[in-house]
Amino acid sequence: MQFLVSVIDDGQAAAAATTASATDAEAAAIDAFNDRLRAGGHWVFAAGVSDPDEAFVVDARGAAHGSAVTRTAGPFVRTPEHVAGFWILDAVDVDTVSALVEDASAACNRKLEVRSLL
Repeated sequence: MQFLVSVIDDGQAAAAATTASATDAEAAAIDAFNDRLRAGGHWVFAAGVSDPDEAFVVDARGAAHGSAVTRTAGPFVRTPEHVAGFWILDAVDVDTVSALVEDASAACNRKLEVRSLL
């Protein structure tokens, strides 16, 4: 099974006027965790994503019927918390991914949301 693990940032880095979402210690812990994922065969992909202010939303639902396509600057929903990155993990079951995600949360010092890929 594959799982999307979303890293939830609470905006503290932005409030502290830092540009990086992760501290040097967090980045080192994440790198070590990623190495363990690869060694254990759980790694599929991971990436950080840009700040929500750099996001844009495209709505082309009515384009086939003559409606204009809209492009809106900013995130879909503005909240204090946002997705700062993600992992795609391979695990045999929910218990296995749960154990991995506990380590991931400790490594990145963030809350994580886990969803199975369909």
